[in-house]
Amino acid sequence: MSVGIIMLVHTAFGRAEQVARHWAASGCPLVIHVDKAVPRKTYNAFVKALSDIEDVRFAPRHRCEWGTWGLVAATQGAAEIMLREFQTVRHVYLASGSCLPLRPVQELIDYLAVRPNTDFIESATTADVPWTIGGLDQERFTLRFPFSWRNHRYLFDKYVALQRLVGFKRHIPNGIVPHMGSQWWCLTRQTLSAILDDPYRRVYDRYFSKVWIPDESYFQTLARQYSRQIESRSLTLSKFDYQGKPHIFYDDHLQLLRRSDCFLARKIWPFADRLYEAFLTDPAGAMKRTEPNPGKIDRIFAKAVERRTRGRPGLYMQSRFPVETRENGLTCAPYSVFQGFSDLFENFEPWLARMTGMRVHGHLFAPERAEFSDGQTVMNGALSDSAALRDYNPRAFLASLIWNTRGERQCFQFGPRDMIEDIEWYIAKDPNAQVSVISGAWAVPLFKSNGNFADIRREAALLQQVESQHLKVLRSSWIKARVRIWTMAEFIEAPMEPLQTIIDEIGQQNLRGLAEVPRMSDLTGFGQFLQNLKNQGMHPYLMGDFPVEQGTHSPQQDARKPYLVR
Repeated sequence: MSVGIIMLVHTAFGRAEQVARHWAASGCPLVIHVDKAVPRKTYNAFVKALSDIEDVRFAPRHRCEWGTWGLVAATQGAAEIMLREFQTVRHVYLASGSCLPLRPVQELIDYLAVRPNTDFIESATTADVPWTIGGLDQERFTLRFPFSWRNHRYLFDKYVALQRLVGFKRHIPNGIVPHMGSQWWCLTRQTLSAILDDPYRRVYDRYFSKVWIPDESYFQTLARQYSRQIESRSLTLSKFDYQGKPHIFYDDHLQLLRRSDCFLARKIWPFADRLYEAFLTDPAGAMKRTEPNPGKIDRIFAKAVERRTRGRPGLYMQSRFPVETRENGLTCAPYSVFQGFSDLFENFEPWLARMTGMRVHGHLFAPERAEFSDGQTVMNGALSDSAALRDYNPRAFLASLIWNTRGERQCFQFGPRDMIEDIEWYIAKDPNAQVSVISGAWAVPLFKSNGNFADIRREAALLQQVESQHLKVLRSSWIKARVRIWTMAEFIEAPMEPLQTIIDEIGQQNLRGLAEVPRMSDLTGFGQFLQNLKNQGMHPYLMGDFPVEQGTHSPQQDARKPYLVR
């Protein structure tokens, strides 16, 4: 018993000749179909190049345009020649000129010899396949498709729309159940001859000639009618991207192809000299005898598709950048936002940097400039502290800062004096953001300013209005950031616990408590200051319940008490 090879060739004739000689050297007869679109001169030269091989035949030529009946007609014609002229063939393997044998041909012959009644053809109903592209799954069998999708896209779409509008639906002959699968199959002589000699073949051919992409459904459907035993899988490794286009294998895929254990792979780049040399001329490159298992490398292809479609988290692709919700994460790494802490504590930023060992910035969205850590004017990735450049696209500014400093957690200050409206929703919807807020702390700098009280009152009213709207955003049901909000009154009542909680969440756990605490501003008289604002008609409610006699409650006092994180 032997294996016959049908080759569909339309380009790279030098490689096709090389592979054909490889098949013939192992005793496999070949029937080759050359696309009718190939010039006659090129075709004649190809035929002449293979004229010294005895068991090679050439099939009548058809125009093989993607998604049309010509591919099926070409396969039918080649299969008829194979069955008629090579009586010892018991399995017929359909391949293309860009297919490359990955294992010794004798292994394929031996593998099929012990499975004489098994057809290897991927065959699944439309409800069970995940790879249909463009929404035409069941409709490809119930509508007519006389126009080429590639060359006459406008007519294709308009004719489909017209059929949908009038409710046209084709009758599927003889109650057959349409199946779909890979074009590249290996059928037994019995099954293939039954399909070609079927008394209803003219009916089936007429029906499938107007099905969309019939080469993936004709043999896959009819094999179910006659096969004694179907293995619904292809022995050829053929991978497709998310648009339904085949992956092309290059020289650097050598080890990947060896891991697949498949007999053939498609589609091979014609100039992949290393692949052709390794698998066609290097006996040491032959893979071990084992069951073909393309699933072993599916994980790698799945990661490639995800990288192509979603990109890396926090790194924006041109194809996704303008479209909200298509980004793969707003930012690439966790970061912390502190609101009110630098107002309430003296030297809060240097203290936080010492406690966490992380990069702590000032107000990155301050109106005047981006306050980078240590007074820097340019950060990683040539990010400038220019307010004009930052405000041109504040979202990209923050995403770039996090990306350019990945591996190092960023912390920065935020407040109602900053450019809040341009960035607040972006931060609130970012799962990587950790937001800690002491509401009303913006009043401390006003309290210490010793300015004109009318001006203080005016600015306090404006800042409170801005922060109030900001807190509504942070309490929205749409947020994904981790948000903690304390009123100023409840925070200073017991400041050590929230400070320790924040440090722990950042990832710097210290079971003995904080070795050093930030110095809180002197709030003596702050309660009276708030009362004066009330007396002037401005109600400062974001600070919480802050009585007039409220004095300073320093975290240094709490530090003297035993403190353990639970």
